[in-house]
Amino acid sequence: MAIGKSGPLSWFNKKVIDPLLLIVRRGAEPKQLAFSTALGFTLGVFPICGVTVILCGMAIALIGNRCHTPSVMLANFVATPIEFSLVIPFLRLGEIISGGPHFPLTSDALRKVFTGQASRDVLLSIFHALLGWFVAAPFILGALYVFFLPCFKFLIQKFGSLPPSPKKPVYPQAEIKVKVRNV
Repeated sequence: MAIGKSGPLSWFNKKVIDPLLLIVRRGAEPKQLAFSTALGFTLGVFPICGVTVILCGMAIALIGNRCHTPSVMLANFVATPIEFSLVIPFLRLGEIISGGPHFPLTSDALRKVFTGQASRDVLLSIFHALLGWFVAAPFILGALYVFFLPCFKFLIQKFGSLPPSPKKPVYPQAEIKVKVRNV
């Protein structure tokens, strides 16, 4: 079996690299792509699983033309594994900020959750995770934007086939002056 024909590498190329190259080749602005990708990642690590697509859709509807929809959704898709790994750090950050009780992550606590004996504790831990995300989200968005901006500038320069801005035409048009005749 040849490498790249099947398996994780082929899947990654098909699901991430190919859509990214399509996005870059369409000629969007690097700033717009960087912001959109940072927004998709930031919303993609929201600590409640299954809600991120709805959040991205709402953000796209609110922001409109200032974000690039495919970039937001692709970043949201790529951020899904990271979302699971950041739930506990967001939970701990929320506990620190609120000064709330430490939610134990032990087998006994898990048994109480499954038997329904810890419903108040679970709701409180969800609140703490949300609080941690709300505090961290602006910093995540800013840091990712600063990281992605030079990346997209490079990618557009290397792989972009269209001009980087529809506002700047490739061939400047001659100025047309209209003469008004008095009749």
